[in-house]
Amino acid sequence: MGVERFEVIAPKPEGTIPDEFIRSENEQPGITTVRGKVLEVPTIDFSDPDEQKLIRQIAEASSNWGMYQIVNHDIPSEAIRNLQAVGKEFFELPQKEKEAYAKPLDSDSIEGYGTKLFKEVSEGNVTKKGWVDHMFNKIWPPSVINYQFWPKNPPSYREANEEYAKHMHKVVEKLLRLLSLGLGLQGQELKKASGGDDLIYLLKINYYPPCPRPDLALGVVAHTDMSIVTILVPNDVQGLQACRDGRWYDVKYIPNALVIHIGDQMEIMSNGKYKGVLHRTTVNKDKTRISWPVFLEPPADHVIGPLPQLVNQENPPKYKTKTYGEYVYCRLNKIPQ
Repeated sequence: MGVERFEVIAPKPEGTIPDEFIRSENEQPGITTVRGKVLEVPTIDFSDPDEQKLIRQIAEASSNWGMYQIVNHDIPSEAIRNLQAVGKEFFELPQKEKEAYAKPLDSDSIEGYGTKLFKEVSEGNVTKKGWVDHMFNKIWPPSVINYQFWPKNPPSYREANEEYAKHMHKVVEKLLRLLSLGLGLQGQELKKASGGDDLIYLLKINYYPPCPRPDLALGVVAHTDMSIVTILVPNDVQGLQACRDGRWYDVKYIPNALVIHIGDQMEIMSNGKYKGVLHRTTVNKDKTRISWPVFLEPPADHVIGPLPQLVNQENPPKYKTKTYGEYVYCRLNKIPQ
């Protein structure tokens, strides 16, 4: 296909990595990570019967952190294990089998294996890359699912992803309602503003193989998510980092917790009350890290802007109103918003 895949070009002599994976000194995790301290972002019990307390906790975490972890969320641990097992199995297949699900070069869709997202940053004559391979699948609503990009091997891939999406749907409904109430809005306002029943769940599998020089490379560079909200489960290999007060910290891993990221569209709709989180991913010398974020996205033609109920003379709009498709185009092509 004429596409260089990460797993094909990465291997080098022991203890070295290709120049395109070496980040600048102001990005290298070996230099920029705060050592000896793990960031304990807020942990929220999603089953707490005191709804007012839950609303307050989620609103505060979304405003002050932009990242938190929810536990007791009613997604069975078995559903999470199955999702992780089939994703891991797919990435351990021979390269030729994975290529069968690669995004066509002329496709406008993000779905498929090994897709590139942002325009890569060039330093001198070297185009910088992340130490990662990935797969995208839309898993909700049923009307947007394209099974062409869902692996048939392992055979249980579809069943595991559909089961996870079914449970995720309940979490999303509750989370958007609580976020809405936290802004002083009616419970359904944020869901309606996000696209209602057309809200898309875009699952990404990030696969970060062992890296000989994890002090020099990044899996994913510093960014905020373009989504409304991102809901992520990782495996047990440390890698998620968040920026707090201008410094980078490892985020504490909690088994079976859902990591919540406030995305750009939620920040826009809330007119800045809820804040998107700047985060990145490091890699490990000996172990493979894998994560499964689900990006909650409006349809491309859906218009997103500060909600009128949250704007007045004292609090004018801080963001432009535009379609989600326009926002994504500008972001991916590094055009100012």
